[in-house]
Amino acid sequence: MKYNYLGETGIKVSQITLGMMSYGDRRPWQLEIDEARPFVEKALDLGINFFDTANMYARGRSEEITGELLKDYRDDVVIATKVFFPMGDGPNESGLNRYHVNQQLEKSLERLQTDRIDLYQIHRRDYNTSWANIMRTLNQFIDRGGVLHIGSSSMYAWELATANMTAENLGLEPFATLQNHYNAIYREEEREMIPYARQQGMGIIPWSPLARGILAGKYEDKATTKRAETDGLRDWYQSDNDKDVLDAVKQAADENEISMAQMSLAWLLSRPGVTSPIVGATKIQHLEEAAEVPDLEIDHDHFDRISEAYTVRQVAGHSYNS
Repeated sequence: MKYNYLGETGIKVSQITLGMMSYGDRRPWQLEIDEARPFVEKALDLGINFFDTANMYARGRSEEITGELLKDYRDDVVIATKVFFPMGDGPNESGLNRYHVNQQLEKSLERLQTDRIDLYQIHRRDYNTSWANIMRTLNQFIDRGGVLHIGSSSMYAWELATANMTAENLGLEPFATLQNHYNAIYREEEREMIPYARQQGMGIIPWSPLARGILAGKYEDKATTKRAETDGLRDWYQSDNDKDVLDAVKQAADENEISMAQMSLAWLLSRPGVTSPIVGATKIQHLEEAAEVPDLEIDHDHFDRISEAYTVRQVAGHSYNS
């Protein structure tokens, strides 16, 4: 396994992150703790030290599984979690307001069985709470020691710039990382977000690097993907151009005698600024294949052909305030 610095935090993380969203047993594709254990153990054996979850995954169960399976390795791993989405039916059980985030941090620490969260990320932008309020709240956790660094997730580049500028003006730590929607068939983050994040020295940890399995070549009919059906992402991967990109990925994979998933991950790791794609796994073979990718030697011409097959499209995967 190879490692990259996580932005400018000075922390080194594996070039593959294990996404813990697959574990929690609240959706058809999620696994409970006994089924999840071999994946975490295999990830550790393969040199993966970066694990990403969120409080809302399986309503906290993913964090519980993450904490239980990593508690004996706590000083050897980097744990990231997120906050924003509803955790109950009450009027203040969602968002990034101080009332909600204070409660959720304590609950995340308890579920993760740890005294610190290495990377605490906002899952989405909260349009009802000011950036000054949000950044002060998150920095209070850093000052207390419960959080080491803070990260952002899907939003527009101008919003992220506003957040970081607000932090700078207040003498606070800005977002150290960006967790964004980025893969070979969705590259709109290259317009402004990724150049901005690189200029700011932020670590980039893309989610959905295989487009919910489509870039792994698992589905001839994109509308049949389990993940796409259950989390509302189906319409994001219906572009007429997707087939051109998939054909380029398949050709490059065949020429290098690797899987489409490996080629798709290798392409993503070749992109400027990318630190560590977040990979979900419910089959050990898929995790083993992903862990091989950082060590693959692939001529850049193959990546260029995949890149050239893509055409720009409407921006998707952000929060909207209408």
